[in-house]
Amino acid sequence: MADPRAGLPEGRYGRRGSDDARTDRRLTVIGLALGAVLLGFVAWAGFSYIGEQQVTGQLTGFDVVSDEEIQVNVAVRKPSGADGVCTVRAQADDGLEVGRGDFRFDDEGDSVHRAVTLRTTQRATSAELMGCSEAAEAAR
Repeated sequence: MADPRAGLPEGRYGRRGSDDARTDRRLTVIGLALGAVLLGFVAWAGFSYIGEQQVTGQLTGFDVVSDEEIQVNVAVRKPSGADGVCTVRAQADDGLEVGRGDFRFDDEGDSVHRAVTLRTTQRATSAELMGCSEAAEAAR
C-alpha cells in the first residue's frame, strides 16, 4: 500500500500550493489598490459636492396672472451670505418664448423660496427655470 504522507505526484493535479499563495497575494494587492482608488474618488466627489456649494434652483410652480404676467415660485439653495441670480422664461401655447427675466436672491439664509412676477408679451401657458448662478461682484 502507498504511503498516504507521500503527497500527490508533481504537476498531475494542477498547480502547487505555493502558486495558489502567490495568486492570493496578487489578488489581495489588486483589490487593495482598487479599493484605495474607489475611496479616493468617493472622497473627491463628496468634497466637490459639499465643499464647493453652488447656487441651484427649482421651479416649484407657476400661476398665469394675466395676458401680460405670470407668477413663478422658485426655491433657491445657495451658500449663506452669497447672492444668487436665476433666469426664468415663459412660453406661449405654441412654444414661443414670450418672456424672460433674471431674478436676484440676496436673502441672508442658504435656502430661499419666493414667488417672482415675470412680464410677458402675450399670454403664457408655461414657465421654465433656465438656471441659477452666483451673482457677479460688479452687479452687487
